[in-house]
Amino acid sequence: MIGVAINAIGIVAGGIVGLRRKTPLTAANESFFKVAMGAATVFLGLQLTWQSLNGTFGSVMKQLGIVLISMTLGKLTGRLLRLQKLSNKIGKYATSRMALANPGEKQFSEGLVVCALLACANPLAILASTQEGLSGIGFAPIFVVKAVMDGLAGIAFVSLFGWGVMLAAIPVVAFQGTIFLLARSSEPMLRTHGLIDPILATCGLLIFCVSLIILNLKKVELTDYLPSLAIAPLITWILK
Repeated sequence: MIGVAINAIGIVAGGIVGLRRKTPLTAANESFFKVAMGAATVFLGLQLTWQSLNGTFGSVMKQLGIVLISMTLGKLTGRLLRLQKLSNKIGKYATSRMALANPGEKQFSEGLVVCALLACANPLAILASTQEGLSGIGFAPIFVVKAVMDGLAGIAFVSLFGWGVMLAAIPVVAFQGTIFLLARSSEPMLRTHGLIDPILATCGLLIFCVSLIILNLKKVELTDYLPSLAIAPLITWILK
């Protein structure tokens, strides 16, 4: 779980920087990190999708069609399950706790909960853990982007809640590690039936969609699309 560990290090590192740094990041620094994370997410997402499509031109088009249909059905399923609304509620809760926080009173448990919730509610937590568990390469590069994202959040949170923010790395590792282990345990069966590529191709397009949010190009209700990770291999299996 190299990527999961890198994510945890990012949270702790962000907390340490936040404790030592007395001034917030400048607008120029924030813009740099946003553009860098957006560009990396575009590249890593499209690269994963491209590597997961194989065969003749007709076969690639068929696989891509399955991915797009899966995303459409996934969004409908996500709406029925109200996944995005749940994610939004978590975001609103975190925002309200930050607004009520008093920098003079370090709230240990509050910082741990808020930071952990936001890090786990991020769709990249599921996408990156799934990629690392199924790809067999031992490390999902998109975890670096998430580590930077959570680290920047840690810098902001630690000034409000104190060093308890760094302990959010523990539940984040537990959550993402569980998804990783579930994906890794199902990998042999999925590989036997040729169902890994459609999952990773879908995962890549969803990672690409994250860049649209990071760069403020389009508002995407990304959490609603997560069921497509299960629908893509199901459609592939039915068509086979």
